[in-house]
Amino acid sequence: MLNQLRETPVQAPLRLPSPIPQPTLQKPSQDSLTHQSFVNFQQQRLKPLLNPLNQSSFELNYRHICELLLSQTHSRTLPKGLQIHAHIIKSGLQSLPLISHHLINFYSKTQLPLLSCQAFHECSRLSSTTWSSIISSFAQNELPCLAIDYFRRMLHDNVRPDDHIFPSATKSCAILGRHDVGQSIHCLALKTGYEFDVFVGSSLVDMYAKSGQINVARKVFDDMPERNVVSWSGMIYGYAQLGEDEEALKLFKNALEEDLDVNDFTFSSVIRVCGNSTLLELGRQIHGLCLKTSFASSSFVGSSLISLYSKCGVIEGAYQVFDEVPLRNLGMWNAMLIACAQHAHTDKAFDLFEEMERAGMRPNFITFLCVLYACSHAGLVEQGQHYFELMKEYRIEPGEQHYASMVDLLGRAGKLQDALTVIKEMPIEPTESVWGAFLTGCRIHKDTELAAFAADRVFELGPVSSGLHVLLSNAYAAAGRWDDAAKARKMLRDRGMKKETGLSWVEEGNKVHTFAAGDRCHVKNKEIYQKLEELGEEMERAGYVADTSFVLKEVDGEEKNQTIRYHSERLAIAFGLITFPPDRPIRVMKNLRVCGDCHTAIKYMSKCSGRTIIVRDNNRFHRFEGGKCSCGDYW
Repeated sequence: MLNQLRETPVQAPLRLPSPIPQPTLQKPSQDSLTHQSFVNFQQQRLKPLLNPLNQSSFELNYRHICELLLSQTHSRTLPKGLQIHAHIIKSGLQSLPLISHHLINFYSKTQLPLLSCQAFHECSRLSSTTWSSIISSFAQNELPCLAIDYFRRMLHDNVRPDDHIFPSATKSCAILGRHDVGQSIHCLALKTGYEFDVFVGSSLVDMYAKSGQINVARKVFDDMPERNVVSWSGMIYGYAQLGEDEEALKLFKNALEEDLDVNDFTFSSVIRVCGNSTLLELGRQIHGLCLKTSFASSSFVGSSLISLYSKCGVIEGAYQVFDEVPLRNLGMWNAMLIACAQHAHTDKAFDLFEEMERAGMRPNFITFLCVLYACSHAGLVEQGQHYFELMKEYRIEPGEQHYASMVDLLGRAGKLQDALTVIKEMPIEPTESVWGAFLTGCRIHKDTELAAFAADRVFELGPVSSGLHVLLSNAYAAAGRWDDAAKARKMLRDRGMKKETGLSWVEEGNKVHTFAAGDRCHVKNKEIYQKLEELGEEMERAGYVADTSFVLKEVDGEEKNQTIRYHSERLAIAFGLITFPPDRPIRVMKNLRVCGDCHTAIKYMSKCSGRTIIVRDNNRFHRFEGGKCSCGDYW
């Protein structure tokens, strides 16, 4: 009967029925209580009060409540849902498993999982569906520890998990990165015969992939007799997170060849792969596919597209995507903010922050990282301090990255003592990133005394990255302290570390051309060096003089000139000049910071060639036009 009632279409308008009077009657025992026995019990206790015209009032009450709860769950209408819950309590229906199930789902969808928990504990007979609802509520509302705890309680109550419960439990393991717990759940799925269920299998693939166990994820994926979109998306995401971009793209291609109906999460993952690898043309093709399939309006896809265009140096494309997506989530706002910060659109970043507040979107810790980054790379100390203090109004506790941004801001501005004060007053222990930001300021302003002090503190941390050793070495070299620079590099070698090789690359057609300093391996090697010679002569006539102080090794003057002239970004620009049409900007990506002399040289290159040159280093974008750079020579 209840199944028939659940299938009855919702009649509009619906009104809450009056509470049912509750005379005393012996209630069935817990062991014998079921949906039908409870209905029979309610009918029997109301029989003296009912006449032949209203004997079906309980069924109507029960049916209407289920329909109303479903309606409010779909519309996410909290006030009406609370009224219905109050009526349920007055009517004594809160113990029914199906009513409890609908209440749990309602509070889950309105992001009130603790009220879901209350509804769960009001139920006198817990069914598999009720357990599934509460575990799903915790998993969907980012309470993974509670989800796993209730999964354990369910097993203790001898309730068998099903194809709805397993995915919620494995999702919680993925959020926590606990593949060991997920592996136990996987074993249970094997024992209960659910390992080949498409939903359970997909959730296991997703869990292993997000936990970094990509080989295990691939094995589960390959063994699945049937795959839906979740398993494909999980694998693509897993490969992307591990930097295995080629595998991620290959899998996406296979999904399309199998005519899989990919979703917005799939598109978002593969677009991020293109962004991380700066594959602009491929990213544009996938953007076109999103437009054809209507996924371009998704806020998840939108944030990935903004990141793609920003990382590939096409900031105007990022703005266009931002303007075209009708409903923006916080991820989209943050993606646009960091894009503005990286491209030196500082005023636009501030405007976006204010617009976001007016739109009722609450900033999070990432939002403040974005605006602090914008302040740091524009030298706006007062504005940075304002946003740092504003975090308190939003009850956001600054983390190590926020402190690192403040140290970076003050250090770049030459306020090294103030930066050191921030470090000393931090409520948490300074990390490698904080000291790294301080060392950057010391190197820029050639304060080797403070750099040495910072180095001592860094080495107290224990093993640190090669980048910090290089920062210290470069700080000594910039000040002409070659012996100290050599000692820092020897320490790097003694610890088995290597300095990261400086590389620059340019995308042309479907191919990426990569260059290292002094590289002569390219097929167009002769034309590239000839172009640099011709352009170098023109640059010198325009006033360019090489600054060899940026050669961080002790060699004679002529060798310094030769060394600095053929840095990787200059080779990449020369390739662009002889390959790209005159109206196309030359976009160069670099994995390390652009040196000061190359920055000056590229300004002259843009002036003498009349070309727009966009260079991304490991911190930001530089747009060179007519002999000027968008960074204002502050980076």
